[in-house]
Amino acid sequence: MSSKLFATCSVALLLLPCANGQTAADNDPIRTLVSRLDLQRYKTTIRGLTKFGDRRQGTDRNRAAVDWIEAQLKSYGCTNTERIHYTYEPPPTGAGGGRGGRGNAAGAGEGRGSAAAGAGGGRGGRGAPGGAKIRGERGPTAANNDPDLQPDARLRELNSQPSTPGPREEVFCTKVGATHPEEMYIIGAHMDGIGFGEAANDDGSGTALVMEIARVLSSSDVVTNRSIRFALWNNEETGLNGARAYADQRKDLQGKENPPGSGKYPEPKWLGMIQHDMMMFDHGMPNKDGTVSEHQRPEADVNIEFQSQSKFAAEAATLAWSFEAANEKYATDYPAAVGNHMTNTDSTPFQDLVASLSLRELERGSQIGGGWDPTHHQPTDVFSHFSDGDFRLGLNATQTTLGAIAQLVGAKLQ
Repeated sequence: MSSKLFATCSVALLLLPCANGQTAADNDPIRTLVSRLDLQRYKTTIRGLTKFGDRRQGTDRNRAAVDWIEAQLKSYGCTNTERIHYTYEPPPTGAGGGRGGRGNAAGAGEGRGSAAAGAGGGRGGRGAPGGAKIRGERGPTAANNDPDLQPDARLRELNSQPSTPGPREEVFCTKVGATHPEEMYIIGAHMDGIGFGEAANDDGSGTALVMEIARVLSSSDVVTNRSIRFALWNNEETGLNGARAYADQRKDLQGKENPPGSGKYPEPKWLGMIQHDMMMFDHGMPNKDGTVSEHQRPEADVNIEFQSQSKFAAEAATLAWSFEAANEKYATDYPAAVGNHMTNTDSTPFQDLVASLSLRELERGSQIGGGWDPTHHQPTDVFSHFSDGDFRLGLNATQTTLGAIAQLVGAKLQ
């Protein structure tokens, strides 16, 4: 071999590991899937949801939003949509309703008080739901039920129809696994809201997250080993009624082939349930007067919570850390933090049935419960209130869940 040829081959061999390493990274199918998410699409989906105002359960605007969500899912290729049917009857006034015995004239079981209630700050040091503890300064937390506090006349009109008892519906669709169609993960968010705003953050941000993941994974070039169900719950604001109806109606159907020998599983065995609720606002602890910074804090993060007192706590903890690892690998801007006080969320009805998680902008019990998000159930929960920094936190949560779920179900590109 000539010295010139030897030198050429040596250079080629030296470059080969770098080239192989680059090719391996570029060929990571999950990274490719995550790259199909983008900020503008996420924002557009949230804006589409806000066209229906606060989407209060038991109203025409809520029913129209359910129809719109279903049409969007079908347009993504997730065409096997189904609906859960149940009836919601609010508890008698004064009998206690919703989460924590809440009731009001605007819709019994939804929220309590007004934007002025609970005004001002204060110090923490008291217990919070889910075993958490509120620390530091607190802000107001009462829900707004006064439509006149919404300054936008168009939005006041859109949200003017009151909720009435009766039949309810919620929609879901399923990516069927190619190898194990009898097993699935459930990815959920609630599409209803209150507060006489647009429910952009609570929970348009979580609903858009689920819809965007459904869009990416429903692409014709994506194959998964296991199934994934994309569920958009109703009646969360009245006490998790929609998610509870699903769990009650379908828990005993898990893993049963129907018809026998068909290879079809109407309710695959649950491997995990992951809820998403309020994904965008992490501006830090309230000031002493109860106000909160107008800007996303630089150290904002995605909060991944499980419930340490649930029957599946150990499995849920393992699942939570797999999501944190996916965040490390696939999220572009914000890190994730794991906590063990999951509460007040649609994964609660599932937590003693399967490993269950909740992803949020803040810790639910100690931080949202301490008034860290002043748009929560308020007229200010409108699309225009949030910055790209806020929307980007929601996008990073979407990247986190897509990265984690794609790994868990063995997603591949054809």
